[in-house]
Amino acid sequence: MEHHHENSTDDYIVCYAPTMVTTNGIWQGDNPLAYSLPIFILQLTLVVAATRIFVFILKPLRQPRVIAEIMGGLMLGPSVLGQSKAFANTVFPLRSAMMIETMANVGLLYFLFLVGVEMDISVVRNAGKRAVAAAIAGMVLPFVVGAAFSFILSREYNNDMNQGTYILFLGVALSVTAFPVLARILAELKLINTELGRLALSAALITDVCAWIMLVLAITLAENKTASLASLWVLLSSVAFVAFCAYVVRPAAAWVVKKTPEGEAFSEFHISLILAGVLVSGLTTDAIGTHSVFGAFVFGLAIPTGPLGVTLVEKLEDFVSGLLLPLFFAVSGLKTNIGVIRGSYTWAILILVIFLACTGKIVGTILIGFFYEMPLSEGAALGLLMNTKGLIEMIVLNVGKDQKVFDDESFAIMVVITVIMTAIVVPAVSVIYKPSRRSIYYKRRTIQVSKSDAEFRVLVCVHTPRNVPTMINLLEASNPTKKSPICVYVLHLVELSGRTSAMLIVHNTAKAEQPALHKSDAQTDHVITPFENYERRANFVSIQPLTAISPYSSMHEDICNVAEDKRVSLIIIPFHKQQTVDGEMEATNMAFRDINKNVLAHAPCSVGVLVDRGLSGGSNLLAANQVSYNVAILFFGGPDDREALCYGWRMLEHQGISLTIMRFVSGEELSGERLREQQQKHSSNNEQSVLSVQTDKDIQKQLDERLLHEFRMRCEDDDSVDYIEKVVNNGEETVAEIRTMDEHDLFIVGRGQAVVSPLTAGLTDWSECPEIGAIGDLLASSDFAATASVLVLQQYAGQGSTGEGIETPHEHDEEHFPQINQSSEGQFMSNTERV
Repeated sequence: MEHHHENSTDDYIVCYAPTMVTTNGIWQGDNPLAYSLPIFILQLTLVVAATRIFVFILKPLRQPRVIAEIMGGLMLGPSVLGQSKAFANTVFPLRSAMMIETMANVGLLYFLFLVGVEMDISVVRNAGKRAVAAAIAGMVLPFVVGAAFSFILSREYNNDMNQGTYILFLGVALSVTAFPVLARILAELKLINTELGRLALSAALITDVCAWIMLVLAITLAENKTASLASLWVLLSSVAFVAFCAYVVRPAAAWVVKKTPEGEAFSEFHISLILAGVLVSGLTTDAIGTHSVFGAFVFGLAIPTGPLGVTLVEKLEDFVSGLLLPLFFAVSGLKTNIGVIRGSYTWAILILVIFLACTGKIVGTILIGFFYEMPLSEGAALGLLMNTKGLIEMIVLNVGKDQKVFDDESFAIMVVITVIMTAIVVPAVSVIYKPSRRSIYYKRRTIQVSKSDAEFRVLVCVHTPRNVPTMINLLEASNPTKKSPICVYVLHLVELSGRTSAMLIVHNTAKAEQPALHKSDAQTDHVITPFENYERRANFVSIQPLTAISPYSSMHEDICNVAEDKRVSLIIIPFHKQQTVDGEMEATNMAFRDINKNVLAHAPCSVGVLVDRGLSGGSNLLAANQVSYNVAILFFGGPDDREALCYGWRMLEHQGISLTIMRFVSGEELSGERLREQQQKHSSNNEQSVLSVQTDKDIQKQLDERLLHEFRMRCEDDDSVDYIEKVVNNGEETVAEIRTMDEHDLFIVGRGQAVVSPLTAGLTDWSECPEIGAIGDLLASSDFAATASVLVLQQYAGQGSTGEGIETPHEHDEEHFPQINQSSEGQFMSNTERV
């Protein structure tokens, strides 16, 4: 790889002391920085630190990580810190260039291997005509722009470079689209599941592959000043190498996958063989005369996506992209001196190139959009997304600089272009393209309003496989029947962190469409499979697996959007604490708590928070006929409690469920009622003209009474129901009563936000988790005799409901009357039309 350093050693001769690797220590009077290992460690630390600082700064601006890495490199380079000669000579002296470059290239090899592993060639094969057209249009125009400018920019050269090579390099650099970066940007903007997102990804894959072919051509031409027999040989042997990877490496890797039983780890021997193979293929392609990265990338492509790919990505990702890759950007940064870009003329050209190349892509995709009848904003957004630059482009530039295609000035110009073009993508797209959130009108947004003879739609959110068994048992207890089947959407929540691999993002989006696709992520597998088995075993249940990949801070948007799109009546989310072996409740991840709070505040339907203490004792999944639970409903009054009662009512029809309804009535209210009755007898004659003003509280009370009355009428002669009224006067008595209720498997309680009741007074001061209400919190706390799971329900209360107090407007209540006696179906329909 000597040719890397010609540029830095043109006017110096640098002596390397081969023995000076590690120091004898400062006490011996050695300067550690004169030795290659200590100085390399220092450089690495600085680079990682700089990158991290920029990642931190750019995070709120939603910029991809590539930008942070390039900026970190620029900062350490001659543009910023390197302007002080002392810093440059101490930390990045010329003699250390060889070491850091070599390591950077090792990092690059492995990173591109990973990019290759994450790319799924089949996507390219199955790409629609639109994607191919968009990719070609997005490459041709910028290429033309690049070619035109190569004449202007190269006017100052007296170089022996052949113009064709220069055009090739400039064109490739301008027209490339970075696939891994794009996948992250799409996930960040929540466009990954949209038509536009899929189109952009497949187009990016195609551009990437074209860019590689062009890069090989460009390098081949650059290495040989004259297009001679040699470059023909280079091309032929490159083709041979690709064929070897496709017809030898790929089948071998597929054999390894087949030989390893599913779910088992791959043997260490195979993994290390593959990792060595990366280096060998790098060496081979370097020896052939193309760049070593090309070999690693093609080798990565040959690894079949699936469990083997996931394993490799998990093993390498953190180390490679966290430690070694920033080195590569730092090396690029050290070569970039923005100060070299002199004169307003050059800057004007620079801005023009950026503008034209960007608009070139956008114009290209808009034309394609017209041709395929896409709306204008989508075409423009697609063009912007295709402007995402990243690693591949930096490689093109570096190779170009090493091959003396670019001088310092044009290299610096190109780096600046890269940064700016990628930086404008996210803000611009979020301005131009707002995916149409048509708000969907559907009536059955609560359990109470769901008809007992229609499909019951539930959205179940799952973080980890631990949440699954209880969820399934709860669904089974919810009594799917022929008359009212349950349609379950299982949403697996995956955090989109800085290192969620592009492959995962792409696979999971495809998965929602075609469940037959091999599941890439083992976690998702453990979550979805039990549900699918349950669907096979149970009657009248249909399960649809979905995956949401987004940062925890905005995950509730995904949950609410899915709920609205699928028109569900109930969202069930797991509580953020889980029971440990000794019965304590312990928080698993505090981010889950924020998600739950946000879902409770923004949900488009009723929400249930499930405190999981295992239904039916163990985690075993019971068959339908073995289900036998004692369910307790604690009824204090208010919309949430009514929802709880309705859910219990639904469960009751299941033969294995026995239900205890414990209604708490306050002593004061009992005496108050009697007084009021007497007063009404007196006043009913003379004051008919005065309109009786009802408070919200009274309306709620009437609704409670109505529902309870209805319930008791229906279930009077049912043996499996116990209805108990308890008279209590304050919070302590309530707690004491609840503590006496043992031998239940599941408590269903309302969240009770809207109701301020004397019965729960004082309980709220002690709650750890006020978001599940006072009673819910009491039942979920560790010191409660912890064998029963708890489901805390919140009834959907119309738009504009706040998380604080869900005030139900009066007309809503009036509208909720008719659904209680469902015989008056027609009237019910007309009345809830407006809800």
